[in-house]
Amino acid sequence: MKHLFLFAALIGSSTTVKAQTAEDSIKLTIIKLFDAMKAGDAAMIRSAFTDSAILQSVGPDRKTGKVQIENEVVSDFAEFVSKQPKGAADEQITFDVIKIDGPLAMVWAPYKFFFKGVFSHCGVDSFQMVKLGNEWKIQYLIDTRRTKGCE
Repeated sequence: MKHLFLFAALIGSSTTVKAQTAEDSIKLTIIKLFDAMKAGDAAMIRSAFTDSAILQSVGPDRKTGKVQIENEVVSDFAEFVSKQPKGAADEQITFDVIKIDGPLAMVWAPYKFFFKGVFSHCGVDSFQMVKLGNEWKIQYLIDTRRTKGCE
């Protein structure tokens, strides 16, 4: 009887699996995007987004210096990145704030971007995420880009 109890206790403790939180799942989707960028994998990049996703960047116009919003199509972005050498696009983020309400989440993530191993720019990625079925996807990504104040 004593051996049966020990055996049951060992099996119970070895098969305990920690459930993944919504926050963990959201982070994994975003990490998947940046891993895909680094790998130059267009299909994997597209798979991180919803079919109706919006990509935008906010920053100064190179000629006038006035703040502008640039729009980009996910498939165009994915194709552009896939044509870069593997490892060339390296975006390194820090998860700062994640807010979740049911199937909607917001992520604020400062980043530094390196191209071919050389620092290019920094800023903040702001993600709006939605949970479709059992998977978190990026619905909206807007970022800032700057070359100063990137400590």
